[in-house]
Amino acid sequence: MIVSLVFDAVLLAGGRASRVQGADKTGFTTGDSTLLDRAVEASVGARTLVVVGLRAGRVPPAGALLTREEPAWSGPVAALAAGLDVVEDAAPWTLVLACDVPRAPEAVQALLAGDDDGERRDGLLAVDSGGRRQPLLGLYRTGALETRLAALRADGPLADLSLRRLLDGLDLLEMPVPDELCADVDTADDADRLGVVRRESDATG
Repeated sequence: MIVSLVFDAVLLAGGRASRVQGADKTGFTTGDSTLLDRAVEASVGARTLVVVGLRAGRVPPAGALLTREEPAWSGPVAALAAGLDVVEDAAPWTLVLACDVPRAPEAVQALLAGDDDGERRDGLLAVDSGGRRQPLLGLYRTGALETRLAALRADGPLADLSLRRLLDGLDLLEMPVPDELCADVDTADDADRLGVVRRESDATG
């Protein structure tokens, strides 16, 4: 089990959320916690915590750095790049996590339950039971991400690029994570199935 890595965490809170009528999914609740709370809990131990795209009026996590991609709504690659850009003293590893995973703490624990082989590679990311990669539930070597981002920037803007393109060529260990842990809230049906209350919590805390 990987337990000793020094890492930062970049939480992606933005996106249009068009399939939930543009609602702020970070404020959806499960139990007594918001989905943002769950993402922060999953990032415990991070040397630096960055939240990208937190909507206006929502109270940020204590000690977190805030930023957003430019232009707004320009996709996860641009958002991840914005998050990495604000970290002055980057840790060797970066946890990348979307803020719409209700069981994020358990999902990250499952991700890190692999053997130490992951430490010798460019990172590890979750895969579900169907073999689908979950790139927004991954721990990556920061230098590897920065190298790929530099290469993409040399070709043009990062806006609307796919995460698959960002990760292309990286040596990644795929970690099976149970579907019930890595499931995210893309739609209202997802929220209902996962026991997530879609009424947004008070943005002022």
